Amino acid sequence: MTAVPLQPPRRLVPFTLDGEETRVPEGSTILDACRAAGKDIPTLCQGDTLTPKNACRVCVVEVEGSRTLAPACSRRAEPGMTVRTDTERARHSRKVVLELLASSTDLSTTPRAEEWIKEYEAKPGRFGADAARMNEQPKIDNELYVRDYDKCILCYKCVDACGEQWQNTFAIAVSGRGFDARISTEHEAALPDSACVFCGNCIEVCPTGALSFSTEFGMRAAGTWDEAAQTRTTTVCAYCGVGCNVTLHVQENEIVKVTSPHDNPVTHGNLCIKGRFGFQHVQNRD
Repeated sequence: MTAVPLQPPRRLVPFTLDGEETRVPEGSTILDACRAAGKDIPTLCQGDTLTPKNACRVCVVEVEGSRTLAPACSRRAEPGMTVRTDTERARHSRKVVLELLASSTDLSTTPRAEEWIKEYEAKPGRFGADAARMNEQPKIDNELYVRDYDKCILCYKCVDACGEQWQNTFAIAVSGRGFDARISTEHEAALPDSACVFCGNCIEVCPTGALSFSTEFGMRAAGTWDEAAQTRTTTVCAYCGVGCNVTLHVQENEIVKVTSPHDNPVTHGNLCIKGRFGFQHVQNRD
């Protein structure tokens, strides 16, 4: 039997979205309204299981009467509000943000990044070959997952998932300032020597592939990673009686990684070390 959470009905908020009268449930964000209306608003730092951080700024829209562009991921819809999502000002802002991100970080494994760069005609190369980059080598200090901070856009999603919003382990935080800012463990300790419990919930929310399963990292390096050829099967974790749902990603009859449905009322996308990484016992490995 599936548990269905019951909530009292919410009042509908009327406002104007790109010239059309729109009504959304009270508490909805502009991004919620855009998605409900089928409008494709780019976003990187927004996550459906985390409180918006307003870090990446690629989802900005124009709100009538507002001095600055508003982040659609966190700005709540208000009665009588007039929102325009595709103005020249909003598009130019998204273009510049994409240029800055792509010139300083590796977005090769960021879903839809290449598509958005083309859509907004962003030209990251205009900052030249000397554009500030981390140029860090991937950190491989354990057998479960890899940290490739050359792909990190400092969206803070991993910090929130490790911290007060989900795991409450606080193993990672932002270290440094300006161009030296990066995600780090305390005193830059290796993960096995840190407070990390290897739940992998940081991997679940990472939007760029800066954090990835060791299996995925190795297969990408070998050129064998192929998401189009993978099947996904959701089942129940067999380790304990909590009933967490796990989604097995299988390629060539081998489990290559494990995720969890974000809409599951038990896990909300989160798992423990056994649920996320303890899948080797179901298949033979040489």
